[in-house]
Amino acid sequence: GGLSGPAVMPVAVRMVWQVKQAVKLPVIGMGGIMSGDDAAEFMLAGADAVAVGTGLFKNPTLPLDVKRGLASYAEQNGYAGVREITGKVMVNG
Repeated sequence: GGLSGPAVMPVAVRMVWQVKQAVKLPVIGMGGIMSGDDAAEFMLAGADAVAVGTGLFKNPTLPLDVKRGLASYAEQNGYAGVREITGKVMVNG
């Protein structure tokens, strides 16, 4: 067995940030994404793309919902597009 879904999201977002600091390769964030806002967290941490898994069992249209939610997040936060969100998180200390 394994652990998946929303329970792993905080750890997964942190891992995306750490990997992105260590390597200059594209990173795909996955783990607990249930909304566009969740996907935005991964992208802010540095993910170049996101993937959904467990959430599909609850919501088969999740990929489309995430796509729309990301576009909405970008617009509401003054970004020209979703790509501009990547890596915008600031870490102090």
